[in-house]
Amino acid sequence: MSNQRTNGHTVSKLTVHIVWSTKYRYKVLRGDIQKRCRQVLIQICDSEDVTILKGVISGDHVHMHLEYRPSQDVSSIVKKLKGRTSRKLQQEFPVLKKKYWGRHFWAIGFGCWSTGNITDEMVNTYLEHHRKSTNDSGNFILE
Repeated sequence: MSNQRTNGHTVSKLTVHIVWSTKYRYKVLRGDIQKRCRQVLIQICDSEDVTILKGVISGDHVHMHLEYRPSQDVSSIVKKLKGRTSRKLQQEFPVLKKKYWGRHFWAIGFGCWSTGNITDEMVNTYLEHHRKSTNDSGNFILE
């Protein structure tokens, strides 16, 4: 239980794998821009109480494996990550303004996949076991 978040009346371990890319898939996340992007992403996650489990910044996209609170939602987290990094990087690196004249640094959208310490099969096995052991008590089965 020590690797789970506890807060008030909840216990959780919510994790997600998020991927997003630069607009037009330009490979601009190199050198100082890549380093600064990393710093800004870490600052944002720290300020939002989001834990970075692993992350990779490639030339034209970002992968992040994150843990977040139940009161947060993935789309808001991504909005903050993309919005703040876009603004900071374009302010600090004028060369980006030439490529991204519309001030849109990241492509629209993102990909996200929930992750966790149990599989769908494990959940289904548990529910099947629970159904068999408690069906006599009048539980309603959802299938």
